Amino acid sequence: MADRKWKACLIGSGNWGSAIAKIVGHNVKQSAEFEDEVNMWVFEEQVDGRNLTDIINTDHENVKYLPGIKLPENVRAVPDVVDTVRDATILIFVLPHQFVKGICSKIGGKIAPGAMAISLIKGVDEAKGGLELTSTVIERELGLDVAVLMGANIANEVAREQFCETTIGCRSDAMGPVLKRLFEAPYFRVSLTHDVYTVELCGALKNIVACAAGFADGLGYGSNTKAAIIRIGMMEMMEFARMFYEGVRDVTFFQSCGVADLITTCYGGRNRKVSEALVKSGRPLDELEAEMLGGQKLQGPPTALEVHKLLSEKNAVDRFPLFRNVHNICYNKAAGCSVLDGLIGSRL
Repeated sequence: MADRKWKACLIGSGNWGSAIAKIVGHNVKQSAEFEDEVNMWVFEEQVDGRNLTDIINTDHENVKYLPGIKLPENVRAVPDVVDTVRDATILIFVLPHQFVKGICSKIGGKIAPGAMAISLIKGVDEAKGGLELTSTVIERELGLDVAVLMGANIANEVAREQFCETTIGCRSDAMGPVLKRLFEAPYFRVSLTHDVYTVELCGALKNIVACAAGFADGLGYGSNTKAAIIRIGMMEMMEFARMFYEGVRDVTFFQSCGVADLITTCYGGRNRKVSEALVKSGRPLDELEAEMLGGQKLQGPPTALEVHKLLSEKNAVDRFPLFRNVHNICYNKAAGCSVLDGLIGSRL
């Protein structure tokens, strides 16, 4: 890319996508290595009788998913995902993981030569013979090199420019620094690692633990219980990563993508909030999701489901009692109080 500038685009425009668009839109204007305009794919919908894309492009605010935060004027909302990625060389994926395959099928064969991708998506899928990470799906479907970005990054706090850290997993020594320059801000510190799979696994698995923390909150347990859930959850995350991937580095779990994101998600975030409401109200998850999240999606329960399938295939469900309990509460109508079942005898 030495002969031309990098052109970034965002595939997704929810709460987190819009917060990242604010950073990326600002950064590309400050550097000669990036083109100024940033396309952002927006699923078109009506808000008070206006197209959401028109609102963003006129008022420079995503009033549905990130109200009160102004986006840079060089961030352009685009309702067609193929138009969004045209000529882009850095594709930033930031949408619910269940939509990735469908989006890839639409843009496959329509991406600029030499492009790469970075996934900010926290989710996993079951695949024949094991686990499939979102970055792997993108690599397979589009033939791109894919980096990942995960961290203790609650979108509203990032958008308000409250200091935090994040981790980028990138195998390329050449591209890592480019991505760091694209995403880093005075309030958004970026660390680099080659340990891509562990970074991404942390981003997905921590949402299961956040559900457990929410169940405990709904039951009225205090800080001691939550601390225990966080510690046991971290150990199960590490054990799971070692079970399914070689070359996992323990130090990665102590980056922002690991313990920091786990702590933040267990005290804030949508998975904890809805899980608390589930225990208190006894209402179905899908009802609570629709009512409480304003169009956003839970990641913890579907990730718990996929993880449970994988562990079942290896006859290893009971080695991960916290993961098992979250799955059973979300999908088998187990009582919320069962979140602590088996933790006394846990070997982790």
